[in-house]
Amino acid sequence: MSTTDREIRIAHAVLDLTHRRADFDVLELLHDLTAQTVALMPVRCAGITVLDSEGTEAVYVTASDDLCLALEEDQSELNEGPCLDSARSQRPLPVLSLTGPPGSIRWPRFAPRARRAGVTAVAAVPLRLPQVPLGALNLLMAEPPYPGSRDLRLAQALADAASGALAFRHELAQKDQILGQLQTALDSRLVIEQAKGALSVRLDVSLDEAFQRLRAHARSRRHKLTELSAQVARGQVPAELLDPTP
Repeated sequence: MSTTDREIRIAHAVLDLTHRRADFDVLELLHDLTAQTVALMPVRCAGITVLDSEGTEAVYVTASDDLCLALEEDQSELNEGPCLDSARSQRPLPVLSLTGPPGSIRWPRFAPRARRAGVTAVAAVPLRLPQVPLGALNLLMAEPPYPGSRDLRLAQALADAASGALAFRHELAQKDQILGQLQTALDSRLVIEQAKGALSVRLDVSLDEAFQRLRAHARSRRHKLTELSAQVARGQVPAELLDPTP
């Protein structure tokens, strides 16, 4: 089985969308997604709309060109259109014609604007993280041949590739948060060890006894152990801790 030029371009596109630096620009990634979609599919242009934190309001993010930009903004303004439907339902929207009889058009306000801009059909695929809806990739067509079912599967694959990069970034953020918490715990532990040593020498007791005194004092007064330990490490030992009586 021979490999076609288009298959090679698809492989490069997926690689481009998934292999990013950890600190990549999210907007640049989404713009690249629209550009790759236009380069690989029979569409006039492509755009991306994302949902707000509540998952209800849709906001235009980026587009492959000014025509799509204007129509993405129209969808947000009119609160109707293919990208909004796909984003909210998190389901792919098959190719739908905008040139049928008025009563058959799914979006009575958006469709006339799209037709005036030269767009005759639309489709969309969802953009998502696991368990988290993000938005949708909007596909606008000016003339046949329109994308088939395999083309739409390709669009979904490209959207999923970009989503994968976003998911990896999300995991990194979570990992960084966890590492930050671990570092804070480590720093706190070092302060506690310093306080234990200082109190052990000051009272001539074991390190375990010194720690028990620190913890009992902090708990009885509802103080943070780390803050009390930092105070003791600086030589500011509360008088109660100097009492030889436990």
